[in-house]
Amino acid sequence: MSGGERRRREPLVVSREYVFLQDEGGGEAERSPELRLRIPEVLDSEYGMYVWPCAPVLAQYIWFHRASMTGKRVLEVGAGVSLPGIVAAKCGANVILSDSAVLPQCLENCFRSCAQNNLIEVPVIGLTWGEISPDLLALPPIDIILGSDVFYEPKDFEDVLVTVRFIMERNPSAEFWTTYQVRSANWSIESLLHKWHLRCLNIPLNTFNADGECLAGSKLPGRHSIQMMVITLKRSLTN
Repeated sequence: MSGGERRRREPLVVSREYVFLQDEGGGEAERSPELRLRIPEVLDSEYGMYVWPCAPVLAQYIWFHRASMTGKRVLEVGAGVSLPGIVAAKCGANVILSDSAVLPQCLENCFRSCAQNNLIEVPVIGLTWGEISPDLLALPPIDIILGSDVFYEPKDFEDVLVTVRFIMERNPSAEFWTTYQVRSANWSIESLLHKWHLRCLNIPLNTFNADGECLAGSKLPGRHSIQMMVITLKRSLTN
C-alpha cells in the first residue's frame, strides 16, 4: 500500500472544546472553577464518532451533581466519544467506558477521548446490547449507568433495556441516567419499562441548567427536543 493510500484511509479527527462552569451546580466547595475538555470527533457517518445533542445535556446533569460523583462506580454504555463518561471521571467517579464489541472504531474513539483528557487508566470494554458477554459478566459493582441517545433505533430499545436490567439485577440500587432525543411521537419505551419492571423519572432540564440551546460553550443541543430520564429497578413486581 502506498503512502497516499494509507493517508486516505486514516480517519480525519477534529477536537472540540467543552467548558463546564463552576456556577452550574455542584455546591460551593469546588476544587476548580471550571472543567475544560477536548473531545475528538471522527468526520465519519458512524453514529458513535461525534457528539450528538443528547451528550452535552447528560454531561451537564453529571456536572450539576458533581459534588456527589466522587467515588461513584460508573459505566457508560454506547459511549462513542464519551463526553458524559469523561465528565464523570473528571468529577472523581470510577468510570468504565463501553460500546458495541462489533464496532472497534467506536471503542477506539473512547480511547482517543481518554487520551486527550489525560485519563489513560479508564477501562474501555466492548458490550453489545442484548448479549450476555464475558465482559458484561465480569463487570464490577456499578452505581450509575450512563447512556446518551442510546434510544436511537427502535429495534434496539429492548436490547438496551435488557442490558440495563441485567446490570441492575446485580446492582439493585443502581440508576440509569439517560438522555433521549424526541424524534417521533410514536416511539416510546414505556411498555418496555413495564415489561422489564423498571420505573422512569423524567428530570426537567431547567432543574440542572440544561434548558438552553447552547451548553458547555458549544452550539449543542440546539433546538432539538431532549429528555433527561433516571431509570431504576422497581422494588417489587407489584409496584
